[in-house]
Amino acid sequence: MRELTETLTEAVLDPILGRDPAGPRVTYYDDATGARIELSALTLANWAAKTANMIRDEFGLTPGARVAVLLPAHWQTAAVLLGCWWAGVEVVLRADPDAELALVTAERLDEADGIAEVAALSLDPMGMPVKDLPVGVTDYATSVRVHGDQFRPGGVGAALDGMTVSAVLAEARKSAARQGFTAEDRVLSSTPWETPTELIDGFVAVLAVGASLVQVAHPEAEAQRRRVTTERVTIQRNA
Repeated sequence: MRELTETLTEAVLDPILGRDPAGPRVTYYDDATGARIELSALTLANWAAKTANMIRDEFGLTPGARVAVLLPAHWQTAAVLLGCWWAGVEVVLRADPDAELALVTAERLDEADGIAEVAALSLDPMGMPVKDLPVGVTDYATSVRVHGDQFRPGGVGAALDGMTVSAVLAEARKSAARQGFTAEDRVLSSTPWETPTELIDGFVAVLAVGASLVQVAHPEAEAQRRRVTTERVTIQRNA
């Protein structure tokens, strides 16, 4: 298998941006709070570019660096992951002493102990910062805003837990075929992204074939049933 020279973000987003930049790409619900956020491919790309610029320009990471992403399945996590991959860094989904940066929720700051750089996310729908952060911890929401929403990648490293871009794409496309995803699908899911397999099956596979994702936190059964109609869902991953 010939290794790709483009980043994973380019591989999955560029075809969507060329075909349907304004349509819904990631729609996020939290049934515990009533939050709903919808991002087009263009908006997702803008967030990802800001994150990639932050990783490169603020934290000084180069392609091949390792970044620990300790975040739940969330629309901001989608932007963080795509930003990491656009910057050519390797994502690990665990506290890793070899990571040069950790992106975490405030509740998981302790897990990032020993990692040189740490950025915390509030995951607030209005983009509010994390309160009372320890000295030396960057607030993602405050920091990412000042960075540009265009990004030019400078190289490609491993993409996910030692897997190359080509390997992740191959697994994502196999997963999409197994789950029956096509570019016309609207996929409803509430599964976590805590392992590489979960992340590939529940997120990368959706984008790899140009489908769109409705990701739900704390799903409520009746709301999920209504959502199938209101969001025009065609595939339910955990009915």
